[in-house]
Amino acid sequence: MKTYKVSMLRSSRGLARLLQQSCLWLSVISVIGVAGLLAFPIETNAETLQEVMARKPDIVNGKKVYQLCATCHLSTGWGKKDGTFPVIASQHRNIILKEMVDVLSRKRQNPTMFPFIDPKLLGGWQSIADVAAYVDQLPPDPNPGTGSGENIKRGAEIYQQKCVVCHGSSAEGDNEKFYPRLRGQHYGYLKRELEFIQGGFRKNADPVMLTQLKTLSAEEIDAVADYLSRLMQQ
Repeated sequence: MKTYKVSMLRSSRGLARLLQQSCLWLSVISVIGVAGLLAFPIETNAETLQEVMARKPDIVNGKKVYQLCATCHLSTGWGKKDGTFPVIASQHRNIILKEMVDVLSRKRQNPTMFPFIDPKLLGGWQSIADVAAYVDQLPPDPNPGTGSGENIKRGAEIYQQKCVVCHGSSAEGDNEKFYPRLRGQHYGYLKRELEFIQGGFRKNADPVMLTQLKTLSAEEIDAVADYLSRLMQQ
């Protein structure tokens, strides 16, 4: 009888482990299935961006919609200092709208952001227009993440030579011309995105910017990113 009970106990434990493993695999399969569905691009075109830009934004609704964005970008819009999530506060409205539309159409690959900005989830394209306007008016991060500080002078020189024509003398960008604000962005994010553009991994990048970046070394990209991240301190 004792042997039988031990055998039953072992069998029960084995069954429990099997059920746990089965549930785990079912969960994994479910997640993969959902991820697969979310991976399909949402149909957009050039008119989509123009149509969303033309909408009159509702800042109050934008604040409500932003609660979902705050999960990663924080309530301030300042992201993470290591650059995992960028500073989006004070970024130009048109830039935010363009990047969101590009992510939705898969012109820009961002699988983390993709499911969070689905118009059906947020409440339609009007909500996207609203949240972009809300983010635009948030105050910038006064103390973003920075690099080593060893090559700031060189970074400033490169910026003046290759970037200032589009992004402005203080890297403020231009909303109407779709040049993003770069000043006060986290060093880690700037460095990563500049490397992505240089390597051809960010498909929605400006061709002129790609041409400029192709001439820079890894050390020079690092220097420019560090310089830009420190402009808020000047």
